[in-house]
Parts: sequence; C-alpha cells; structure tokens
Amino acid sequence: MSKIIKFGANRVWRTYQGGKLLDAIEGKDLPVDSSFPEDWIGSTVEARNVGREHISEGLAMVVGEDGESIPFRELLKNNQEYFLGKSGSEVRSLDDIPLVKYLDSSTRLHFQAHPTREFAKERLGLPRGKTEAYVILETREDISDPYIYAGFQRPPSREKLKEWIETQDIDSIESCFDRIPVKPGDVFLLPGGRPHALGEGILMLEIMEPSDLAVRFEFERCGYEIPEKARFMDRGIETALDVFNFDPVTPEKTDAEFRCEPTLLSSDGSGNSLEELIGSDKTPCFTVRRASVNGSFERKEETFFFGIVTNGSGSVRIGEDVIELQQWERFFCPAGITAFEYQSDSGMSILECYPGNT
Repeated sequence: MSKIIKFGANRVWRTYQGGKLLDAIEGKDLPVDSSFPEDWIGSTVEARNVGREHISEGLAMVVGEDGESIPFRELLKNNQEYFLGKSGSEVRSLDDIPLVKYLDSSTRLHFQAHPTREFAKERLGLPRGKTEAYVILETREDISDPYIYAGFQRPPSREKLKEWIETQDIDSIESCFDRIPVKPGDVFLLPGGRPHALGEGILMLEIMEPSDLAVRFEFERCGYEIPEKARFMDRGIETALDVFNFDPVTPEKTDAEFRCEPTLLSSDGSGNSLEELIGSDKTPCFTVRRASVNGSFERKEETFFFGIVTNGSGSVRIGEDVIELQQWERFFCPAGITAFEYQSDSGMSILECYPGNT
C-alpha cells in the first residue's frame, strides 16, 4: 500500500436546509438547497436520524481490494496499524478518528449544545462527546453579514431556559446571544457544553469528535419539527440542561474563547508553509493544520490525516506515485505514509485534520 485514499460525495440528511454549494462542487447541473446540507468526509460514524433508522447514512464508502464498495471503516480494520498508526504503544482505534464534514447552510441552524467527553462517559456511557471546530471556507453572495452564535453572552437561569425550551420561546433564547461575524479563513473552536447556532449562508469545514450527539433545544426550522426522541439525545430535559455551560462569554471575550489564530510551524521562504490552526493547547480531541503550497513542498508525518483541498490545485507525490488534486477534493493519508511531497505550479491550500493526543 502506498497511495492516499480519495473520497467521493457522502451527503447526509439533516434537520435543516442547505447544500446548494455542495451540489455545485459535485458538478450537478441545477444546484439546489435540500435536506442534504452536509458531506461527511471519510466518516466512520453512522448518522443518528430519528425516523430514518432504516436508512444507513453517514458511513463513507470506498473500493476494497476485490473491487467491491465497502465502508471505509471496514478497510481500516483490515490493517489498522498501517492506516491509523500507534498512540504510544497502542494501535489507534476507530474512536480516535475525527469526524470531518463539509457543511453548507442556507438557513440558520437550530440552537443546540453538545456534551463534553467527560459528560458522555459519565452520563451517557459513550466514549466521545462532541467538541467541534469550524473553518469558514466561503459565504454566500446574498448574505451581507454572515455570523455564528457561540456561548451565552447573557446566560439565563436554568429554570428560565427550561421554561423557554418547553414553550419554544425562541426570541428569548436568541436574546441571550450576540452575533459573532465570520468571514472566509476564520477558525473557531466550540467546546462541548457551549450552546451555539450557525448562521445562514456559510460553507465551512467542520471537525469534531466522532459522534452525532446533540441537545437540540429549538424544535422547528424550515417547516420540519424535530421528533421528541431526537431533541435531548433520547433523554429528558433535565439531563439535557445538565449539558449546558451557563458561564457567560461576554462580547469582549468571545474571540479569546472561540476564535483560533494560526501559528506558523514552518516556512521555506518560497511560499511553502505549514500553519497550525487548532493544536493540543486548544483541545485534546483533534488537530487542524493548513499547508500552503507554491512549487514543491516536502513533508514528513507519522500520523494519519484527512486532507481537503480548499484552494487551487496540484498533486501529491508518494514515491513514484503522483495523485492529482483539484479544489474541494478530499483524501485520507494513512499513518504508514511517512514521507510525501505536495506540488503545485499555481498555488494550493490544503487543510489537514489529525487525531487528537488522547
């Protein structure tokens, strides 16, 4: 084995609308917004969609050695040490693989919050929570002020929030937040427990712990009402309220709390550079870097990663193999590939998403 693994589209049904830009990326003749606003890249996680349990969604498919289509996670299991490498003396497990998505919203998403890893282990009996990160890729031309909501700037009491959720007083819930402006290139980290909502008209790369756990405390968007079982992770409202971090994030502290500034790791002075967007100092759940390529850029890594070409085009050379890379393509680089070389005459930018350190 010596090649990276490319992924095709893996669209997943969600409870909100979007996906027109993803249609365009796929080359569809008439791109439209729909209930498939996300593309789960190399996913080893199955989507949890109440009412659609009979449909397998979320798992990425690849071509196996016999030419048949198989789940990506099955391919990994066949040679786990080569594909995932080790963490210390232990071979990494599928639980170490971050969930990486394209997300393209045409509407504001539901207000929601996700459990921390500690909450998931102690209260839900699950190995992972859902700390997540956003890298803003594009915003729609008809959206003049793209934004996200993150953390309560004016937190309500637990009792008041419970009342607003039960009566679906969305205006009161929304009054607890300030809009945080976003633009292409911005990077945000949303720890588990922080309530949030993504604004309309944003194409982003979302990186998260490999779970689909969510407390959705707004029940209806775009005419679709979330089934009761899907609102509070199939638990009661008191458990859902325990997920929330009610600590205030005042407007002057939102950037320090959520926005991530890049750190330069290396540069050759010729336009090739590697930046860390989210490192272990921010979260133990995953690492995100950005490689900027101008000419030839030799790399050495000992950990697997997902690569997403966000700008430009070029190729990656592994030994004698050269794999072409176009904008928006996504791939997996196994841990067993420790040396490779990006090449681009016109410039190329690749986001690299790595596992965390735990």
